[in-house]
Amino acid sequence: MRFNLNSLLRPHIANLQPYTSARDEYTGKIGVFLDANENPYGSVTKQDFNRYPDPYQSDLKDEISKIKNVNSSQIFLGNGSDEAIDLLFRAFCNPGKDNVILLPPTYGMYEVSASINDVEIRRISLTEDFQLQPEKIIAAADKNSKIIFVCSPNNPSGNKVKREEIRFLLNNFKGIIVVDEAYIDFNDEPSFTTELADFPNLLVIQTFSKAWGLASLRLGMAFGSEEIIKILNRIKPPYNISGLTQDTVLAAIMNTGRVEKMIEEILLERDFLQEKLVKMTAIEKIFPSQANFLLVKMPHATAVYNKLIEQKIIVRNRSKVLLCEDCLRISVGTRKENEAFLQALEKVISKSL
Repeated sequence: MRFNLNSLLRPHIANLQPYTSARDEYTGKIGVFLDANENPYGSVTKQDFNRYPDPYQSDLKDEISKIKNVNSSQIFLGNGSDEAIDLLFRAFCNPGKDNVILLPPTYGMYEVSASINDVEIRRISLTEDFQLQPEKIIAAADKNSKIIFVCSPNNPSGNKVKREEIRFLLNNFKGIIVVDEAYIDFNDEPSFTTELADFPNLLVIQTFSKAWGLASLRLGMAFGSEEIIKILNRIKPPYNISGLTQDTVLAAIMNTGRVEKMIEEILLERDFLQEKLVKMTAIEKIFPSQANFLLVKMPHATAVYNKLIEQKIIVRNRSKVLLCEDCLRISVGTRKENEAFLQALEKVISKSL
C-alpha cells in the first residue's frame, strides 16, 4: 500500500511559514551576540542561562544518533513524548473531521490529546492477553483515519505487542503508525527504529524518563522519516528544549554504563517482585511484563489500593481501565522500596481479604 505523506498533512500546515528565531539565522557558537534581546550579563544563578538554547538540539541529536543508530535528521526531541504526540494531531488531524484509532487499554495521553484537538477517537480493544486485533483495526479505518497509536511494551499491561501484527498495520494502513516504545529498554526485542527504512509511515516514540532516570527533565524522542521530522520541527515552539536539559542529557549519554547498570538492577528487581507476589495466595494473576512495572490482579484491588495509601505505599489503581478490572500497576522500585511494598501488601491482604 503506497504511503503519501502530503495527502495526510493539513493543507495550512503544508504552507506554514515557521517562526524564525535568531538562532535560525546565525547558527555559529562564537561571536558578539546582539540579535536575540538577551541579557548580556549572565543570569541570577551560578550557571549562565542568559542565552537561548539551540532550537534544534544539534549536538544532543548527534550523540543520540550514535546510541540509537538513527540519522540525526530523523530525530525529533520534544518536551516529553507528549509534545510529539500533540504535534502529530496538530499537523495531520483536521478538527471535527479526521479520526485516530486507539487500542485500549493503552497510554491515556493519546485520548487526551485527541480530545484537546477535537479529533474523533475510534477504539478497537486489545484481546484478553493484550494483543492487537489487526483486521478489526484496519476495518475501523476510513479515508479520514490519520493515525494509529500502538504502545509496545504496552502501558498498563506491560507486555510487548507481536511485531508481525504491527507490520501488518504498517503495510495496510494509509496513515501514520505511531509505535510508542517508552519501555523499550526493558524489552527483550529490538526497537522498531531498526525498521524505519522499510516503513515511511512509521514513527517511533521513546523517552529519557524511564530507563535513563531523567523524568524530571521532560525529554522525549521521536524517530521517523526526514519528511515527518521536518514537519514536527516546523510547528514546534522555537526553544522547546531548555539548555539545561540539553546539557544534562548530553552528560548522561556519556555514561551509558550507568544506564545499563540501572536497567540490569530494575530487571532483577522485577523478577524479585514477581517471585514474591506469585507466592501470595490472594494474588490471582501477574501479567507478563517487558516493562519496569507489573500489572497484578487481586480481589478488591481498590480497597487494597486505599489501604496501601494509608501506609504511604503508592501504586496505581487500574481497576476502572478496560481489561484491567481489579488490577494494580506496581512500578519496580529499589530493593528497600519493593520489600516495604511487599510487607505492606501482606499486612493489608491478611486483614482485609
